[in-house]
Amino acid sequence: MGKVQKIRAAVSLAAALGLFAVSAYAAGKADKKAAQSAGRKTADGRTLLRVQADAAPHAELLEFVKPKLAAQGISLEITAVTDRAQANAQTAGGEFDANFFQHEPYLQSVVAEKGYDLVSGGAVHVEPIGAYSDKYRAKAELPDRAKIAIPSDATNEYRALRVLEREGFIRLKPGADALQTTVGNAVAAYLKPVALAELDFALIPLAKANFDAYITNTSTILEAGIDPASALFREGRDSPYANILAIKADRKDDPALKALYQALTGEDVRRFIEDKYKGAVIPAF
Repeated sequence: MGKVQKIRAAVSLAAALGLFAVSAYAAGKADKKAAQSAGRKTADGRTLLRVQADAAPHAELLEFVKPKLAAQGISLEITAVTDRAQANAQTAGGEFDANFFQHEPYLQSVVAEKGYDLVSGGAVHVEPIGAYSDKYRAKAELPDRAKIAIPSDATNEYRALRVLEREGFIRLKPGADALQTTVGNAVAAYLKPVALAELDFALIPLAKANFDAYITNTSTILEAGIDPASALFREGRDSPYANILAIKADRKDDPALKALYQALTGEDVRRFIEDKYKGAVIPAF
């Protein structure tokens, strides 16, 4: 091998070794970051759990169990969900230890779309989706051609349509896909003359004055300051849409996360839910 060839070979080897070192360093940093996120500690040595949650009832339930967890050496840090898509991405990335705002069918639709390694850490409560109105006090008062707003997100639109079917407004096509449902592809017939408008769930409380009735879930109603007992009609206690803790799959056996779930499903929490929400939120345990 000539001198020039030897120099080129040495440069190539150095470059390869450098690239390997950078890759190893980056991988090491990622592993270290993941380990830190899974074992955060407070200044006084407590285990820190960072959880994103909707304001009501989720954050209220978390605040209720905070003292119980503190007695076990676990400090709970609660952050409000401002972007549901980001909340799942941040939990999957380790920025948060769990999130608490969604039911399992919704999580499954996100996992199928995004590939996040997220699973249910346990069901806590059901928020029956219901119909509300600023203009009428009972279902029988709704006029012909009533304008009804329903949520447009995956699964909740199907839930709303199922409720409307049960209440005799529409008939759904057999075998409607719960994750791909729209008014256009799922409604087989209108049994009562109504006009359905599909809206982002966050916009429904803001636009409710434009409709004769609107259908949304309890957390949205509570956050908007609306009395959930004023529902014209809503899902029954048999709803399969229980709200869950969403966590990373590799942390299913994490002792702190297990302690969080056990705290949220204690008998004291059952009594708190039943006393505070009067049937608008139902324990799923």
